[in-house]
Amino acid sequence: MLSIARRLGGLGYGNAILMLGLTTLFWGGNAVAGRLVVGEVSPMVVVFLRWFIVAGILMPLLWIRIRTEWPVMRPYLPRMILMAVFGFVGFNSLFYIAATSTTAVNIGIIQGSIPIFVLIGSVIAFGTRVRVLQILGIVLTLVGVTLIASQGKLDTLLALAINPGDGVMLLACVLYSGYTLGLKNRPQVSGLAFFAVLSAISALTSIPGLTFEMATGAAQWPTLKGWLVVFYIALFPSCLGQIFFMRGVEMIGPARAGVFINLVPIFAAILAVSILGEPFRWHHGLALSLVLGGIWLSERKAAGRPDQPDPGRAA
Repeated sequence: MLSIARRLGGLGYGNAILMLGLTTLFWGGNAVAGRLVVGEVSPMVVVFLRWFIVAGILMPLLWIRIRTEWPVMRPYLPRMILMAVFGFVGFNSLFYIAATSTTAVNIGIIQGSIPIFVLIGSVIAFGTRVRVLQILGIVLTLVGVTLIASQGKLDTLLALAINPGDGVMLLACVLYSGYTLGLKNRPQVSGLAFFAVLSAISALTSIPGLTFEMATGAAQWPTLKGWLVVFYIALFPSCLGQIFFMRGVEMIGPARAGVFINLVPIFAAILAVSILGEPFRWHHGLALSLVLGGIWLSERKAAGRPDQPDPGRAA
């Protein structure tokens, strides 16, 4: 699998900045893809096809390695199922549902709050100690997310009313944060083999949601445009994004690589404005600054602390 990634990345496969830059570009593009599939394919069909395609690519290519490392993974199977359900199926389902009623700009900025939710979760689950700058970073990020959810309107905030799509996206981020916390105690096997098995589990556990959507008459199989977007989601944010991110972490370490994740909401905003023509208003800029500033403050003290899981990103 690594040889395939090397061919795809060419000479750039040895450049950590390029690998991580492409990764965050792909992941930022996923917010735009979520908007593009609206009306072209239903959310649960997207989730099922995404992980079916990813598993169909990775499982055969990594089968020998998976068989070799399966004895190590097998005791972790219940945990891996929960991680797949929360981090891949649950997050993606809510992600594409949110995309039907909010903008790609909002999705990208709210998605940028995941590292902060991971930090909060690590305090609750693992007793991780936080310092003053980390607390300030949490507050700034949450203020930014609140600003987006209230659409920059004080009366909306005072009435405790938020855009439903933004609320769904916020819940999706909480689910993915739970998955990220689970990575702290994942089986000690190769990252690609672990991801391939999670993809297969995700394809299987997405079937109940697909069945429900079909039973209620809400399922919509992709149009031609829908298929193009689905293949983009499966091949770029999922497969190549994960491979390039792992390569970047391998070259410069998780602490430095994690900082690049902050580019995702920036790319999402740029792509949403340029491709979808979405408006970028004052509260988007302020919220983006607050979210990125909050993450920067929290990571100044979090970098290099071994008791925190890597701030993972959904693709």
